[in-house]
Amino acid sequence: MAASPQVELGLTLTGLAFVSLAMLIGGLYLFQKWRRGRLASTLSGLFENDTTAAFLTDGDGAVIYRNAAARDLFEGASDNALSMQLADYYAAPASVLYGLQGRAQALGHATEEVNTARGRIRVQIHLVEENGFLWQLEQYSLRDTGVRGGEHIGLPMMTASKTGTILFMNDAARNLLGGRETTLDRIFTEFPIQPGTIMQVSGRDGPVPALVCELPTSAGRREIYLLPPSSAPELSADEWAFIDGLPVPLLKLDIGGRITMANRRARDLLGDSDAIGSLMADQVEGLGRPVSEWLREAHAGRHLGRSEIVRATRTDEDVFIQISLAQISEENSTALVAVLQDATELKSLEAQFVQSQKMEAIGQLAGGVAHDFNNLLTAISGHCDLLMMGRGEQDPAYSDLSQIIQNANRAAALVRQLLAFSRKQTLRPEKLLLTDSLADLTHLLNRLVGEKISLQLDHDAELMPIRADRRQLDQVIMNLVVNARDAMQDGGTIRVETRNVFLETALQRDRASVPPGDYVAIRVIDEGTGIPADKMGKIFEPFFTTKKAGKGTGLGLSMAYGIVKQMGGYIFVDSLPGQGTTFTLYFPVSREIDLPEDEPDAEAADQPPMLDAPLPELDIVLDTSAVTHQPAQSDDEAGGVVLLVEDEAPVRAFASRALRMRGFTVLEADCAEQALQVLEDTALNVDVFVTDVIMPGMDGPTWVAQALEDRPGVRVVFMSGYAEDSVADHQARIPNSVFLPKPFSLTDLTATVNDQIH
Repeated sequence: MAASPQVELGLTLTGLAFVSLAMLIGGLYLFQKWRRGRLASTLSGLFENDTTAAFLTDGDGAVIYRNAAARDLFEGASDNALSMQLADYYAAPASVLYGLQGRAQALGHATEEVNTARGRIRVQIHLVEENGFLWQLEQYSLRDTGVRGGEHIGLPMMTASKTGTILFMNDAARNLLGGRETTLDRIFTEFPIQPGTIMQVSGRDGPVPALVCELPTSAGRREIYLLPPSSAPELSADEWAFIDGLPVPLLKLDIGGRITMANRRARDLLGDSDAIGSLMADQVEGLGRPVSEWLREAHAGRHLGRSEIVRATRTDEDVFIQISLAQISEENSTALVAVLQDATELKSLEAQFVQSQKMEAIGQLAGGVAHDFNNLLTAISGHCDLLMMGRGEQDPAYSDLSQIIQNANRAAALVRQLLAFSRKQTLRPEKLLLTDSLADLTHLLNRLVGEKISLQLDHDAELMPIRADRRQLDQVIMNLVVNARDAMQDGGTIRVETRNVFLETALQRDRASVPPGDYVAIRVIDEGTGIPADKMGKIFEPFFTTKKAGKGTGLGLSMAYGIVKQMGGYIFVDSLPGQGTTFTLYFPVSREIDLPEDEPDAEAADQPPMLDAPLPELDIVLDTSAVTHQPAQSDDEAGGVVLLVEDEAPVRAFASRALRMRGFTVLEADCAEQALQVLEDTALNVDVFVTDVIMPGMDGPTWVAQALEDRPGVRVVFMSGYAEDSVADHQARIPNSVFLPKPFSLTDLTATVNDQIH
């Protein structure tokens, strides 16, 4: 049956359509081929002789063109896909290339550095025309980066991911470890890995020591290099040159202790660019034995892996170095490899710890001495008060008794200064405006400095207030002014400046950190002889003095340091020999609202500090104002019943007699248990308990709390040779109680008891 004309026409048209489509596709293919050829020809003219491997690929990754460097790099490669040609370099290259291609499609170009089995390469991609990509693969060299592909060096090397997976190991590492490992925990016997130290690795025949060096790379990866143990062959000069770029300071020492290799970090740490060729003994010191002897022991195989901390002999700054030694083989002998670490910060922390330990030891000593010593001083000065009652200055014994009291005051001041250094004294902080307090102190300071020295005060126009103990701060400033005076034997000017200071960032100096904020700075500036550099680090230490024996206690600046620190401030010193010294004190600005405060002790406020003369440099001004001794006045007889509890018989005898002379009825007890027995008489009326705090058996606060259960209205006076803050917690639980520090005078005792009763 013949086809209808319509069917024949349809088939003819369909055939023509397929032919046209085929011709179109063929034309497009030829056009694309021509374009690729033209592009390849163009790139060939640009990149053919380039030393960097260059590839042209289409959007599917098919290689269109390779320059000569690329053909040499992938000699014999038959696959036309770039990802397959890179498969021998590193695992799963397709994912890396696909990611780069996507970034290049969006941005026009992209770059990534990749660690491969043949070293590190930089992969760069550029979008060319609409759908072509130009790839450039640049291999790193030793000269370019300070590192080299680990496959071709004798130094064991591996590349690890940030999770500890081994991505690559060179032949030297596989030989050392006995095969290929997959994770770091199968290589190192302890964690964490500490670069720059000697660690044990799981070698072919058991654990072996290795110096660990680490270089960070991209994507959290790291290259780990192991300096081989003593059984390894000598490293080549090229491999030692590689070490010069490592971030770990390394030295190589010959059998005579001479430095034969020092990488850049080591030379910088030693502060000597010409360290190579010098003796190690000339570079470091401070082992407590000759450096040469230490190195001989290391050459003999003793104490390897044990680190030592030494001080570099560089003169520009103090640098402490922690050194670990390991052996390597030389041609006819052994050499030492030294791994260095900067231990300056560690030594600084150690110095701070030692200083805190000193302060703690002094504080414990001060507390124990204060208790026993202040009991003795209370008895001595108290009985002197009793003897001086009714005696005038014409009495032959008056001057002798005055000397006893004065020296008792000095002894009490020494104890307070010990407490000040250890920050265990009692402070009574208040809101202070230094312009006012220093103005009140000026007349006394002018008396102190003498005629050859002028005193200048320079205040900030609108000085901010601080919170401090006025009496103790005056003591600090007087001490600093007297030190300045004694440093200026030929006269001059002492300046006392106050300034508002705002710190935007923390002030870091002298192992201290002053937080940001508002401060008031006090500076005491002299033009004296200055402080020698070797003494600067010791001037705040207790018992350190530059004076001859018997001329100074060495507590002056340590007392100032303790007071300033206890008040929340900071103290620094700057000095140049022959040019003068500046002490700078920082105190936080007080933002507190003024509140009514207790009236000050008029007797203490009116009496100026008793000064000792002469006062040596870096020494103390003795403040005896806290211990006043005046004959008791009997014109106002007091009344009331006092239960006096004191285990020290001389103190109890003085206190009992003093209170009776003032008209009090006194009941005595030598311990807490006896006091409670006295109070068993319910008919007995007692107005005030006067009790020592620390006693054998039951202490003061404990027995008082028990007694107040039946006698809630009785008031309490606690006495102690310890600082008030040491018993403050106990005292806070006792209502209507006050604290009377030892040593106290007759007037102090009777006035305190009288105030409690009335």
